[in-house]
Amino acid sequence: MIIPVRCFTCGALIGDKWEEFIKRVKNGEDPGKVLDDLGVKRYCCRRMFLSHVELIDELIRLEMARSKYSKSRGKMKF
Repeated sequence: MIIPVRCFTCGALIGDKWEEFIKRVKNGEDPGKVLDDLGVKRYCCRRMFLSHVELIDELIRLEMARSKYSKSRGKMKF
């Protein structure tokens, strides 16, 4: 959901680089070059950035839909 503070494999700090990485990639820069510029050299750390999926926005959207449904139809059972 949110980027881990440390790499799962080597324990290097990576959480502090996430915001800069996302900002630059959204502006059209190559993710590999951005990671090089940020000093992320190990492939284990690089995969933490490249394979990360932000799910929090999707979960919020689904919770809001569930809440609307519960109000209009009664309680939803899971």
